Amino acid sequence: MKSPESSSKAQSRPSWDKYFLEIAKVVASRSTCPRASVGAVIVKDNRIIATGYNGSLPSEPHCTDVGCLVINGHCERAVHAETNAVAQAAKMGLAIDGATMYYYDSLNRPSGSCLKCSQVMAAAGIKRLVYLGGELDINWLKRLPSESK
Repeated sequence: MKSPESSSKAQSRPSWDKYFLEIAKVVASRSTCPRASVGAVIVKDNRIIATGYNGSLPSEPHCTDVGCLVINGHCERAVHAETNAVAQAAKMGLAIDGATMYYYDSLNRPSGSCLKCSQVMAAAGIKRLVYLGGELDINWLKRLPSESK
């Protein structure tokens, strides 16, 4: 027979989505661009494959040290969290085809709002994208209008 204490623990246990979103929030705390703290966690079969946060390239100066390099409203010094997570998996030789990406942004912007990051995720085989506001269909790129002739 379960004790009342053990059943209350089971009821408060977070879903996998909530659990990995919380981890993405912790990953975001490593961000080195003061404009936003963003974290990404790539998960396959409920196991973390890679993480990434927005920040400068390895061994390059951080925005927090030398300031942001803002061009057209975007910091070009910082690599986006989604791209960093995909790059980390690639560097380690880890397959992410069919994986889920969990995304946290301190400004509460949905991932997928950056076309380049969406392209990287789609090309790498990310099939599902979860953020605080819900889920985004990673296949939205396939529905972009074709170029006018």
